[in-house]
Amino acid sequence: MTVTDLHARIEKLAAGLHEELVAFRRDLHAHPEVGRAEVRTTAAVLERLRAAGLSPRPLQGTGLVCDVGPQDAVDAEGEPVGRLALRADMDALPLQDRCGCGWQSTVPGLAHACGHDVHTTVLLGTGLVLAALDAQGLLSRPVRLVFQPAEEVMPGGAHDVLAQGALDGVDRIVALHCEPKLDVGHVGTRMGPITSASDAVSVTVSSAGGHTSRPHLTGDVVYALGQVVTQVPAVLGRRLDPRSGVNLTWGSVHAGNVHNAIPATGTVTGTLRCLDVRAWERAGRVLHDAVEQVVAPYEVDVTVHLTRGVPPVDNDGAVTAEIEAAARAVLGPQGVVLTEQSLGGEDFAWYLTKVPGAMFRLGTATPGQRRYDLHQGDLVVDERAIGVGVRLMAGLGAGVLAPE
Repeated sequence: MTVTDLHARIEKLAAGLHEELVAFRRDLHAHPEVGRAEVRTTAAVLERLRAAGLSPRPLQGTGLVCDVGPQDAVDAEGEPVGRLALRADMDALPLQDRCGCGWQSTVPGLAHACGHDVHTTVLLGTGLVLAALDAQGLLSRPVRLVFQPAEEVMPGGAHDVLAQGALDGVDRIVALHCEPKLDVGHVGTRMGPITSASDAVSVTVSSAGGHTSRPHLTGDVVYALGQVVTQVPAVLGRRLDPRSGVNLTWGSVHAGNVHNAIPATGTVTGTLRCLDVRAWERAGRVLHDAVEQVVAPYEVDVTVHLTRGVPPVDNDGAVTAEIEAAARAVLGPQGVVLTEQSLGGEDFAWYLTKVPGAMFRLGTATPGQRRYDLHQGDLVVDERAIGVGVRLMAGLGAGVLAPE
């Protein structure tokens, strides 16, 4: 079978699954589950994969992996063909759903506001297409489906998956992420860093406290916190390479509760983000030093807590090129665009510390209609993106890189 014929077969199989997959996604959207509680979601995926004749392996807690295709495939030289892993995250967010759809969340305070219901559905559909190809003797390499829990919480569910051997025998991995600012029928790719490292920062300043009429008799916690808020980000910008995209942004400041008393303690919290792994590795030490130096003149005690989150998703060049070739085969030459870097964090990065891989962005916007944003309760996706994602991911699994 030619590459063109294989591509046509995938397209036909994906089209035949469209209504089922849309219904599956709507059911997931109506029943969201947060990280490490994706019990119903895991069961639904397991049941459908088993119905297709596959043997998915549940992970401890929630999530699952499933192998598809010939597990002992060899290439023309008799060498084993490397296993490709395809990953989707499954968890929802603690947000109120305001999508206004007939399949709006039935769980108060929970919503699939980051598109993980789409990710899960696309990977399920990919598995069903690949299983059909394998049954027809048309799948020439092993593929592992990774349905990951708890991407939205720290520490991310990628650690759980890795600890249970999900990448054993895998030589590269691919993931997709919804992009509601990109039209359906397009995917966004980028070689190198596509998302940022993301760490949680907390700085607590303390002193004996005192009266605001006598600030010289105590450490002025509020004033010291003000210096931390304004000066520390500037110090990082001069101590770390500006090309690394270092960004320290504060999210909360708490100190005192009356106008005429200097409090004994105060705290500022925020996030430290970075696009470069080497700068990320240095940033914590620089942050500690900067805070201590900034508050030193004010005779206060200071404690800095830095909670490591995720490293940057640093897309491998060869895997990204493979994604782009498959996308052009599926969507045409205009279907692939250069996507921007994001300072958002994504625990897919942990897989890339083990094997080469890449993440691409799947367009979910309806052309000419409103552009939505992720992590907002009113997020609406164009469900045609499900079929696009299935065709592309299945094409990657089957080796459809370009039409003949």
